[in-house]
Amino acid sequence: MPLVAVALLAGCAIAKPRTDDPLEKYNRKVYAFNDALDRAVIRPVAVGYRKVTNPPVRRSISDFFTNLRMPVTIANDLLQARPKQALKSSGRFLVNLTLGIGGFFDPASQLGLPLEDNDFGVTLARWGVPEGDFLMLPFVGPTTARDVWRLPVDSYFFDPLSRYARHHDFKAGQYYLPEVLYLVTLRARAIDAEGFLKSAYDPYVFLRDAYRQQRIYEIYDGNPPAEIIEQMQGLKDDDFDPEQLLDEQHQWENQHPGQANQPPEGQPPPQKQ
Repeated sequence: MPLVAVALLAGCAIAKPRTDDPLEKYNRKVYAFNDALDRAVIRPVAVGYRKVTNPPVRRSISDFFTNLRMPVTIANDLLQARPKQALKSSGRFLVNLTLGIGGFFDPASQLGLPLEDNDFGVTLARWGVPEGDFLMLPFVGPTTARDVWRLPVDSYFFDPLSRYARHHDFKAGQYYLPEVLYLVTLRARAIDAEGFLKSAYDPYVFLRDAYRQQRIYEIYDGNPPAEIIEQMQGLKDDDFDPEQLLDEQHQWENQHPGQANQPPEGQPPPQKQ
């Protein structure tokens, strides 16, 4: 989910906006469509889900779906010729499946088996496939010409949810309900990150660059080389001025005082000191 990427990158250093976006005109139209769809349908459902559940219940449901999708990570670890990581992910999956009562709890993390997220887009990147153009897809959100292949490959071959739905006879589409609930849990988790997009002077650019930065961290297991960080932040570019970026952000905030730093729904506004 796009807002999940924003949440993960909330603490990252400021990076120079990317300019290599040849499909920007099309991407912005799709972004506007997705945003309208989210406001009209997806977000209200996620807000309702948060209202009828408490944090422990949401955490257990999130842990269940996270563990259920571990075969995607394990398969891509093997495709990347990383047997140690595949073994650790398999151990985590089995521990949570058994001791975690089907995955509704996460004892694996307490036993020193941290969560690793992997997919076919990362697999392609680690085998040297270039990123390609940035894409904004309807109903899906941000991706790239390389990452878009994770959608059909992971879903068709490795994702237990989609395989289960695909191999059952449908009468009312009930076998898709687990996938829908999974997406609702992801969107509900992202509500707390909405403030970052609201305070961005160009939400499309912010989301595009946040997605690309998140993928870099995933490709390098959270520790990209220093030269990659410098390139991402534009430190080697003669025309990069971080103060100018901050000035542009501050100017936008002054022009839109009602949209900057809004608290997530359901939380009180910050108290004045």
